[in-house]
Amino acid sequence: MRVTYLIFLIIVLITSLSFAQEERLTVVGDSLRGRIVEGENVREVIGNVVITQGGVRITCNKARQFISKNEVELIGNVIATQDTVIITTEEGYYFGNEKYTFSDTGVVLDDGHINLSAKTGYYYFDEDRANFKENVILVDSLNVLHSDELTYYQNENKAVSVGHVQISDTSSTIYADSLIHFRSQSETYAFGTIKIENPNNNVVIIGEELVDLAKQNYTKIIGDPLLLQIDTTETGRVDTLIISALMLESIEDSTSRLIATDSVEIVRGDFYSTGSQSIYYRGSDKIVTFRKENEKVPPVMWYEETQVFGDTIKIYLKDNELDWVDIKIDGFISTAKEGYEFRYDQISGYNVKLFFKLSELKKTEVMGNVLSIYFMFDEDEPNGLIKSSSASANIYFDSSRVIDVRLYGTPMTEYHPENLVKGEEKDFFLPGFYIYENKPSKPALLRRYLEHILKLKTK
Repeated sequence: MRVTYLIFLIIVLITSLSFAQEERLTVVGDSLRGRIVEGENVREVIGNVVITQGGVRITCNKARQFISKNEVELIGNVIATQDTVIITTEEGYYFGNEKYTFSDTGVVLDDGHINLSAKTGYYYFDEDRANFKENVILVDSLNVLHSDELTYYQNENKAVSVGHVQISDTSSTIYADSLIHFRSQSETYAFGTIKIENPNNNVVIIGEELVDLAKQNYTKIIGDPLLLQIDTTETGRVDTLIISALMLESIEDSTSRLIATDSVEIVRGDFYSTGSQSIYYRGSDKIVTFRKENEKVPPVMWYEETQVFGDTIKIYLKDNELDWVDIKIDGFISTAKEGYEFRYDQISGYNVKLFFKLSELKKTEVMGNVLSIYFMFDEDEPNGLIKSSSASANIYFDSSRVIDVRLYGTPMTEYHPENLVKGEEKDFFLPGFYIYENKPSKPALLRRYLEHILKLKTK
């Protein structure tokens, strides 16, 4: 029994000694000199230095080995390797007990998939983890990432960056306070003050949180996001598209669309709209805003003094100009008469279409159960109104003024003289008439954008 116990102790001792021996550093070179520094046994190795510990191998021009600490100071042309990881620097330090290396003289890590560089860097060999600081740059086959600090988990192909983060690919650049990037999955998650730039289509998106799934061609931005796109029209006029919502989703497939959800506000030139959800089809220059099921408030659009609403509003652009608008199901148009309270030209119908030329309204088509109210003027003096009904109607404009109204399908008209209209304008509101007060403010949206950009620059 005692013999068995003795054998067991010997095996444990041999194993422990073998393990300890394996974890001790081995340092060889062209010449070796030993000395005592502050009571520490120091071995100085010069020329073709090779340091090994398990799977870690380090070469350099000169090394100072601190025997009792199991540490080495590395000087000149330092190269540390383990498996596929190669770390290069001019000077560094290796801690044998914890198996990590450090340098603050500029350090580069390459594992065959990424190239990571910074002024200061740590690499933990047992954890396959790097922590780099100051002027950090990570480059892989698709992206270039800059930040103040970055932790790279080599086995997970995961990079966690903080401080002035910027990641770019061939089409866009993301700026953020912090960011997590998974190289193998091509997934990026960004946080803080975020900006996404796409110079190919002059688009900038701001927000506070981003999810980018490159393999799925999907991007989501939340946290008061806003899109700004600056275009030059065919006539040379610079126009701006602004889309604001609680969530923006970009899907880059055959249809290439941007989905804006909740509290949507859109501004394009003199055109404004609101709704609960809008889809911007970038390939076909079409914006669709629609009413969700069981939703009371419809999408609304404004053009100069005109307000339009209906279940679905489709806006078509051509050469970056407003081309035509299609209002589906229970369309309603009202235009305020400047200088007169409660006087609104009104027209309603099942389907309404507005046609523009050089962003100026030229024609309106209304189809299905058409009702209309038009206030009359005689030499700029109010002169009653005409109330009409028909199966369909066409209204023609010049310089935003009605110049011709044509009614089709058993039209009926009634004239109401001024003395019966004055003071009773509300009695002539058509069924469904409503004035919405939530028209977007372009200056407020632009101010929010500029404040966000300034915040990003000053961090």
